[in-house]
Amino acid sequence: MCASRTRAGTGHVVVVGAGIAGLAAAHRLLERGARVTVLEASDRVGGKLLPGEIAGVRVDLGAESMLARRPEAVGLARAVGLGDRLRPPATATAALWTRGALRPMPKGHVMGVPGTAAALSGVLSEEGLARIERDAELPRTEVGDDVAVGEYVAARLGREVVDRLVEPLLGGVYAGDAYRISMRSAVPQLFEAARTHTSLTEAVRAIQGRTAAAPGPGGPVFMGIEGGIGTLPPAVAEAVRAQGGEILLSTPVTELRRTAPDGGWRIVAGDRVLAADAVVVAVPAPAAASLLRAEAPAAAAELAAVEYASMALISLAYRRADAAALPEGSGFLVPPVDGRTIKAATFASRKWGWIDRADPELVVLRTSVGRHGETEILGRDDTGLVAAARHDLEQATGLTAAPVATRVTRWHDGLPQYPVGHHARVVRVREHVAKLPGLAVCGAAYDGVGIPASVASAHAAVDQLHGDLTGVQELTAHPVPSPHGGAGE
Repeated sequence: MCASRTRAGTGHVVVVGAGIAGLAAAHRLLERGARVTVLEASDRVGGKLLPGEIAGVRVDLGAESMLARRPEAVGLARAVGLGDRLRPPATATAALWTRGALRPMPKGHVMGVPGTAAALSGVLSEEGLARIERDAELPRTEVGDDVAVGEYVAARLGREVVDRLVEPLLGGVYAGDAYRISMRSAVPQLFEAARTHTSLTEAVRAIQGRTAAAPGPGGPVFMGIEGGIGTLPPAVAEAVRAQGGEILLSTPVTELRRTAPDGGWRIVAGDRVLAADAVVVAVPAPAAASLLRAEAPAAAAELAAVEYASMALISLAYRRADAAALPEGSGFLVPPVDGRTIKAATFASRKWGWIDRADPELVVLRTSVGRHGETEILGRDDTGLVAAARHDLEQATGLTAAPVATRVTRWHDGLPQYPVGHHARVVRVREHVAKLPGLAVCGAAYDGVGIPASVASAHAAVDQLHGDLTGVQELTAHPVPSPHGGAGE
C-alpha cells in the first residue's frame, strides 16, 4: 500500500524531468516544506547541461555559460554551494566572421540592433550604414501584439543589419531564423521600447540609457562555473537529496491522471505508481504534450505545436604550439548570409581559465552547427562534421594543424523555437493548466531558453502551486504494486 502523511501546509509533489528547470523546482519546493519526488527518463540529471571531457580536459558539452545580470541562475549556484566557483569569462572580446574577414564585434547595440549607425562601422557596407540613418525619417512601424525581430528591424534599418548582426546573435541563442523569431518573446525590452518610440535607434538608445542608470553594480554579463556549467545540475541534485528529496533516474513517466476533481494526481512511471498532491511538468514541449493530453487536451495541443531546432557541438583539442596563430579573443559568430557551415566558434581555453590551466600544452576550441530547418549538415556523420568544422576554422583563422582529439555532441530537438505569437501561446497553455488544481509547467519552452529563464520558470511554477498545497494534511492510501516486494511510492 502507498500511504503518505504530510505536515499541514505541505504536500507531496512529483516533478517530471530532472533538467535544470525540474531540479530548480524541486529545490524551491523543498525550501517551502514539500515532500518531493523527481522522475527523470534518462540516466542522468541536467538535460542540456552536460559535463564531459576532451583529451583529459573537463569541458561543457552543452551550454557553457549563463547570463549573470539576471539573478536566478547565479543565485541557484550560490544556494547549492557553488558560489566560490563562479567565474566570469577571462576575455569578453569576440568577433564576427563576415565579408571574408574576422571583424571586432560591434558595441553599442541591443541583440544586434544599433543605437547609431557608427556602432556597426566596419561590419556593414557604406550602403548599409546609410540605410540605418534613414530610421529617424521613417513614420512609425507598428508592432501590434507581436512581430518578427528580423521583419521589424529590416523595415526600420535595412536587411543588412539583420543579416550581418541580428541573425548571428539571435541564432547563437535560439538556433532559429531572425525573420521568424518573436520580438516580444526573444527581445522583450526591445519590443516594449518599439511600442513607445517612433525611431528604432532612439528606442535602443533609451534602453542603453536605462541600463546605464540602473542602480547596483554592473558586473560581468555572463558567468561560468569552474569545472563547467555542467556541474550545476549535479550540485542541485545533491542539495535536493540532502534536503530529503528523491530523484529517480531511468524512470520515464507514461501517464498522468487526476484522482479527484479538487486535487490529487496519479503518476505512472514504468512499474511504479505514485500518488501526489501536485505535479510540476518540467520536460520539453512534445513530452509535456503527451503527458497532458488526457487531462489538459487544449494545453497539450498548444505544446504539440512548439517547434524545435537540432544542433551539434564539435569540440577540438590542439597542441598549443599548433594553435599559436589563433586570433585574440573568445571566438567568433558567423552570419548565415555568408554561407559558412559553422555558426560560431569558441576559443574555450581563452575564454575559461580552468580549461587553460587544466593542460597548458593544449588549446580547446568548440564550434556549433545547425539551425532551425537545416537538415543536411546534421545528417553528416561525426567525421563529416569534424571535417566541416576544421575547414571553416582554417578559412577563418588559418589553423591548419590536425587536432589531437575531437568530440561531437548532438542535441536533437535541443532548442525550442519562439516564432511570432509564442507569448500568446504560452499564455493560453498556462490558462488551460491553471484550471487543474495541483498542476504547473516550466522549462525552456515558455519564457526563455537560457538557464536563468528556465530557473525563473521553475520558481514561478512553484509559486503557482503554493496555494494548491496549503492546508494539505493527508493523502489517500492507494494500492501500488511494487516489483521489489516492499512498500511502493
